[in-house]
Amino acid sequence: MNRRERRAAARKSQTASNGAGAGTPAAFCEAGFRYLQSGQPLDAQLCCRQALAADPNHADSLHLMGLIALHAKQYDHALEWIARAIGHDPRPEYLASLATTLQQQGRREEALKACDKAVQLKPDDAELWKLMGNILLELGRYDQALLSFQHVLKLDPRHQDAAYKCGVLLNEMGRLEEAIAHLDLCDEVLPNHAPTLQARARTLYNLKRFEAALADNRRANKLDPGNADTCNNIGACLQSLGREEEALSWFGQALDRLPNAIEILNNKAFMLGQLQRFDEAFAFYDHIRALHLNDATTDWNLALLRMLTGNFEAGWAGRESRWAKTSPPPYPKFSQPMWLGHEPIEGKTILIHVDEGLGDTIQFARYVPMVAARGARVVLVVERPLHSLLSGLPGVSQCLAFSDGPLPAFDMHCPMGSLPLVFGTRLDTIPSATSYLPSPPEARAKVWEERLGPHDRPRVGLVWSGNASHKNDLNRSTSLRLLSRILDVDATFVSLQKDPRPDDKALLEQTKIVDLTADLTDFAETAALVGCLDLVITVDTSVAHLAGALGCPTWILLPWTPDYRWLLARDDSPWYPTVRLFRQTETRDYAGVLDSVRAELLRLVAAG
Repeated sequence: MNRRERRAAARKSQTASNGAGAGTPAAFCEAGFRYLQSGQPLDAQLCCRQALAADPNHADSLHLMGLIALHAKQYDHALEWIARAIGHDPRPEYLASLATTLQQQGRREEALKACDKAVQLKPDDAELWKLMGNILLELGRYDQALLSFQHVLKLDPRHQDAAYKCGVLLNEMGRLEEAIAHLDLCDEVLPNHAPTLQARARTLYNLKRFEAALADNRRANKLDPGNADTCNNIGACLQSLGREEEALSWFGQALDRLPNAIEILNNKAFMLGQLQRFDEAFAFYDHIRALHLNDATTDWNLALLRMLTGNFEAGWAGRESRWAKTSPPPYPKFSQPMWLGHEPIEGKTILIHVDEGLGDTIQFARYVPMVAARGARVVLVVERPLHSLLSGLPGVSQCLAFSDGPLPAFDMHCPMGSLPLVFGTRLDTIPSATSYLPSPPEARAKVWEERLGPHDRPRVGLVWSGNASHKNDLNRSTSLRLLSRILDVDATFVSLQKDPRPDDKALLEQTKIVDLTADLTDFAETAALVGCLDLVITVDTSVAHLAGALGCPTWILLPWTPDYRWLLARDDSPWYPTVRLFRQTETRDYAGVLDSVRAELLRLVAAG
């Protein structure tokens, strides 16, 4: 500030202090606050200095000097001024300013202590609780931050920012319906707020309410058309609704706005694969890798695409990237070394531990006896529902259920999902014995035979849906209503469907399907029941693997672009000799698949 500016500022401050209380420290300070609020920090500073010249201990002016320094990002000076103010009068607003300054310096624990003191002095101040919530957020104490923001809403039920942050936190915690309620409040208090719509769309997506999520994302896109994340989220919603060409277009629009965003790059590459535009997909993966942007998700998706198209050698190696993914498999951290087939294991104890889903465990159980054949003592750890069935697997010295407690001593460990890599599996070297699982005990099979009654018609097991939380459930599962088009065939239909969805459960009770699933307590019981059937018709789920591994004739209904293990353009499986594959066409419709199944089933029944 030059001399002329200083004189002008002095005249302003003198004018500002005229009237009641003119020339008092309080008047100068009040004028200074007004200047700071109007974006004139130099004028505010001059007012403060005049106030402090009259009273060097005037707490409000000391505090205002701190705020001016905070505004200028001169945090050390801000702390000094605010601390002097607190020394004279520890008001809640001074402590809040101290907390804010410490927060800006990254000294969050100290900031939290200062804010806590402010809250104790003024517990009914919603803004103090909001400040505490923000500091707790930065500290990663999300449960406590949520409680703070919820308390803000108790004090001010229509506080938009607190409601928004509650909604975001509740979504992250999986408390989705509560999140929606808070974000609805946000939308009511502050309509057409793009971040609110984006947050609510994410929560609706997590609730699998894809149409509603799409609607909110489209609203957000109109308000903020340049936002790449919104374009990406629109693509994700369309993908989940099976509108894959539209999804690809939106991923492209997102990349136009943010070309090097790896999440969006991965989404586009994956979608090209789902559309079976394989040359483009592989070229796009090459593009991502050439930019050195690839992450574990890139490498994982590329590995699965290679396997789907028959390149198992590269695929198994690429699948090891799963350990580096943001959400890696639920595999324990062991101090012992991981074995991937390179070291001799004769005379060693090796722990083979589950790391993927139930179907994967059944599929890769075929390799366990091959590990034992190398001279190792095998300890097998699997999901509890598979424990009884796989305890009798040849070569297994001890079988434990996951999370059963302390593990026995072992020398090395191997994830079950890595066993195909260990044995260098190619399409032409898949161990494909007709049946490799232990046969159910005769007594158990006899019980199921008696419960099923006369075997005067073909017995056909049915599974029409998989795990509803599976990310590809929309494509993998169908409904009992659609499956009902085969129920007029002269056969005894037996449900193998665990936990049917509400609509399916209601319809199941109206059909003649034999439903004994309440007694299918684990896979050993299911295996015994499958052993009494002539055929299993199933979508791609764990029962498909169980029936195939038992050597039961099994017809699997597959989406247009299936999981990697089912490959492409073939109606048999190199993994299971008794499996027959029924694939969707480009229409992505199970109705046509089931028409084919019905025609084949009629032929089977007619042949006797």
